[in-house]
Amino acid sequence: MTTTFTPILKADHLTKIYSDRPTSALSDVSLTIGKGECVGIVGESGSGKSTLARCLLRLESLDQGTIEFRQQPYHSLKGHSLRQARQHIGAVFQHPTAALNPKLTIIDSLMEPLDLQPSLRPSFISQPIRNREQIATQLLEYVQLPAKLLSAYPHELSGGQKQRITIARAISTEPDLIILDEPTASLDVTSQAAVLKLLQELQQSLHLSYLFISHDLAAVYQMSDRILVMRHGQIVDQFASNDLYHEERHEYTASLLDVFLA
Repeated sequence: MTTTFTPILKADHLTKIYSDRPTSALSDVSLTIGKGECVGIVGESGSGKSTLARCLLRLESLDQGTIEFRQQPYHSLKGHSLRQARQHIGAVFQHPTAALNPKLTIIDSLMEPLDLQPSLRPSFISQPIRNREQIATQLLEYVQLPAKLLSAYPHELSGGQKQRITIARAISTEPDLIILDEPTASLDVTSQAAVLKLLQELQQSLHLSYLFISHDLAAVYQMSDRILVMRHGQIVDQFASNDLYHEERHEYTASLLDVFLA
């Protein structure tokens, strides 16, 4: 029996040029992400990974290319239509401190996305729950943090705790896709492992799709169903994670693998 591949996001021939750079930040990049799939992107600093993330999130404009999300022309949406589509895409970035307003308590940070969309209520929140504190407490439970943190401020939390808060914010609007741009790069080794495990558990329980971006091949390999390798703004290799050790890998992939195995 064959399984039908259903893309949640499809990007074709994406190009991004910055006037102050001699080469394209993105050059003819295409990718698809299936429902419930984790696609990993690995590459060194400056390879175009974060630019790709920002373009897919519509935080940067494209010079060429198209993006379909949930079978809509996401690259050309504007106004209310864009805001509606964006609620179905979550994002987690490298530095959680920068993502959290230092003047807001954790409950206010958690509830900010839902406060902006009062009619939105995630289906995974228990039906009897009505008030902000109960909803925020349940979001904390999903990321394995205690309710006592609701009254805390970001500076009172560890790096790992802050990243879990940003993950809770990302799932609060019940997205179909979360773009994770170096989500563990600023964490210590123990926190990295715990956050990766949490992300895997959330993907299963909430049926999420991920785009997982990292310079760390080990993390990408652990998380991903498929891996794309970026260099100089281009995808130079792509394969199922199980095929990482195939002898015909691109020479740049082979160099990353040497570091991975060292």
